[in-house]
Amino acid sequence: MDAFENKRILIIGFVWPEPKSSAAGNRMMQLISFFKEKGAKIMFASTASESEFSEELNDVERKQITLNCTSFDDFVRELKPYLVLFDRFMTEEQFGWRVAQQCPNALRMLDSEDLHCLREARRLTVLKNKPFDLNNDLTKREIASIYRCDITLIVSEFEMELLQTHFKVPKFLLFYLPIWIENDTLNLPAFEERSDFVFIGNFLHAPNHDTVVYLKEVIWSLIFEKLPETKMHIFGAYPSQKIYSLHQPKMNFYVHGRATSSFEVISKAKVLLAPIRFGAGIKGKLLEAMEFGTPSITSSIGAEAMYGDFLWNGFITDSQEDFAEKAIDLYQNKSIWMQAQQNGLEIIKNRFSKDLFENTFLEFLLDKFENLGNYRNDNFTGLLLMYHFLQSTKYMAKWIEEKNRQ
Repeated sequence: MDAFENKRILIIGFVWPEPKSSAAGNRMMQLISFFKEKGAKIMFASTASESEFSEELNDVERKQITLNCTSFDDFVRELKPYLVLFDRFMTEEQFGWRVAQQCPNALRMLDSEDLHCLREARRLTVLKNKPFDLNNDLTKREIASIYRCDITLIVSEFEMELLQTHFKVPKFLLFYLPIWIENDTLNLPAFEERSDFVFIGNFLHAPNHDTVVYLKEVIWSLIFEKLPETKMHIFGAYPSQKIYSLHQPKMNFYVHGRATSSFEVISKAKVLLAPIRFGAGIKGKLLEAMEFGTPSITSSIGAEAMYGDFLWNGFITDSQEDFAEKAIDLYQNKSIWMQAQQNGLEIIKNRFSKDLFENTFLEFLLDKFENLGNYRNDNFTGLLLMYHFLQSTKYMAKWIEEKNRQ
């Protein structure tokens, strides 16, 4: 019998998943597939509107829910979920207290995607020249959410360490589960069959927006000067007018917008460029570049927590001059390129293969279910935060609800 045979799992999505638009969408689909494979009955609910790019979610029930409304209480009480998965801490803030109140025995799991507070602290340092400060208000909200949940899924080993050392979060509340890669053998184009540089990313994500602007305004001219016949191709969902304004064919810099297939555009390119200046988590575009056999050049922030003791599939540098030089070397030198490609495939095999995580994740979940009462008692800080959160958020929500009736 499957571990979750006929068990109800409620996923509360920050948005409806778009795996072709972002790594976050791909991550959510992996979690849905995992629970479906284990026999669970899944309900996906969100306050957001669906778009034409939202995944169809076959064999998954769907529900549009409303903020600050007792209709959710009725819905979740009748559903009686075995597990509730919150997609990012903001959904836990909105619905966690209602789940705890109506379904106290349901396991509450948070998928962090990345540490928003870390990304925001880095953004303010890079773009606003503010001192790096992790102890900000966003941090307090996010860490409190982690404590209120029974499990938080973390995609980055760096963030696992940060949570345990800097914020003193108990290890039993955390589980390291990166975006994983299925062990499929892909037919990858050879060095001679590839051309040009590529970048891909969802432009609703601030680090991607900043990366492309920085790439165009600072780095690309250094590469274009030495490789004037080579093109830079920018792909990604939801580009802003600012991103479209960077399109400049005279400089061989092309902004294409949404890609129909990340494999198609990344595997055709010779090198992926990602001079990421701030961010958190692990970078889906760099993971796909390894999977699709495309060497990459990125920053220390871009490569953070991705390669462990292995060699990067290209180069890591925070110098704009060095970045350009390394891009030119990697683009022109087949032997360096081939070794970089092999390095990426080794990283995928040894650090991101689905087989490395599937069974341990299942065992961790089953232990949590079996000993949930003990784990909750050991998390006194979480009990304390939930108690006060229930009081403050409950009455604020009721005030908003009553106001909406008028």
